[in-house]
Amino acid sequence: MQTFYFFQHPEEPFSCVQQVPVQDQEQQFIWVDCVREDLVNRTEQWQQEILNQSQILLNEYHIKDILNLEHPCTFDTMDEYDLLIFRKLITPDDTVSSGEKAVERHENLFGLATSPISFIFTSQVLITIREKGNHAVEHYLERIMQTLNKGIDEQNRPRKLPSTPLDLALRLLNAMIDGYLDIRNPLSRRVEFWQQELLQGNRRFQKWQQLFQENMTFQQIENLCEEQIDALQELRNEIVENYAHIKGKKRTERQDIILVRVDDLVSHVGRIQKYIIRLGSAIQSAIDLHFSAVANQTNENMRILAILTAVFAPLTLLTGVYGMNFEFIPGLKNPIGFWIMLFVMVVCTVLLMVYFYRRHLVGRGERSVIDMLAQQHKDQHVNLFWFLDYEPIKQTMKEVEKMAKFK
Repeated sequence: MQTFYFFQHPEEPFSCVQQVPVQDQEQQFIWVDCVREDLVNRTEQWQQEILNQSQILLNEYHIKDILNLEHPCTFDTMDEYDLLIFRKLITPDDTVSSGEKAVERHENLFGLATSPISFIFTSQVLITIREKGNHAVEHYLERIMQTLNKGIDEQNRPRKLPSTPLDLALRLLNAMIDGYLDIRNPLSRRVEFWQQELLQGNRRFQKWQQLFQENMTFQQIENLCEEQIDALQELRNEIVENYAHIKGKKRTERQDIILVRVDDLVSHVGRIQKYIIRLGSAIQSAIDLHFSAVANQTNENMRILAILTAVFAPLTLLTGVYGMNFEFIPGLKNPIGFWIMLFVMVVCTVLLMVYFYRRHLVGRGERSVIDMLAQQHKDQHVNLFWFLDYEPIKQTMKEVEKMAKFK
């Protein structure tokens, strides 16, 4: 547990920070940073320590929510304080312990792990409860430590310190959400991998279980972003309805600036959510193309089998006719009958192959897709009533139609 005291500079209008109370300066707020090891197995002692430092008595149900490692994102308000539980993805930058030595075990769903961080804030106090190894918070703590090593007159350079607990909470949230943008490249590479496996693999695709888990991971991230957006929207509504209670009476920070910052956080989470949706759609499109390619290959195989069947059907007919057990069959006693029949069979085969070739069923594929779909190619259909196109017959048909109308 670490405590930081933010106070007003005695001469300049900016904030300073110390790790001990400053008696002769106007104190703005205090930040109590806790890790989960401070709460687990010693909840009553921790609650008493918080009461001594911040004069805040936490609700027992909120204590249970904070201790719940799998609690979803939520925002709740009380007369004494507001509670925001925000779940963040555990990224490679985080060093959150998840092995046998961990105090608590994370529920790892489809390769996705999240870590909760709780914000308890009033106009005078901010309490954060996080897991040890949260990169975003620890990186901000390093900056605070560097600021502590400077003199009071230098602490506001080059970046201003927060002036309210809500301001500090939004900065921590912004640091965590900005880290989400770094996961886009790894996720894109995963999608490219599955696209290559589905569309360019030389072997039959068999990694359906892994692909299912990948899809479920994208779904979990999308649901997490939706929970985060809902929690931030509830925080925004509280700022709109009760901003004076949150910022304190002596604060001069404008409400519209805080709302812009909250909207910016919602926008960043929304960008990640839309990006995840696009990646999921890309995988689904690859799956559809995979099945289309498999169906096309099946159709191609069936087409080849149909051509072979059509080529050998006349040959089977001829051999069946001359294989009948009749005593008298024309050409049966002819010494060259076998060669004549063999010649007829070869000619039938060649004629059928030429016919299929001209119909673009074998080899060539010059026809356009539109012609194939609309079936408007001149060789696409066989006109069984070709004799009706003969000119004298056309004239006769017209005379018959006139006589029928006259009657």
